[in-house]
Amino acid sequence: MVYDGIVLEDGFRADLIVEEKVIVEIKSLDLVPPVAYKILLTYLRFANMRLGLMINFRELKIKDGIKRVVNDL
Repeated sequence: MVYDGIVLEDGFRADLIVEEKVIVEIKSLDLVPPVAYKILLTYLRFANMRLGLMINFRELKIKDGIKRVVNDL
């Protein structure tokens, strides 16, 4: 990753990037901490992407475990 002209060897490790447009972070926690959403937002900013999804597989229904995070909207 290159940030502000500086090459960072170990930038970030996204769980999944879909067609260079969406970053997907996968969790399996009883409660996803608020900092996890801020980390995803930071990943979006570094990658210059707009949309991220936080998917928590610990929810009873998967649709309840999907949260959308947007950058500069």
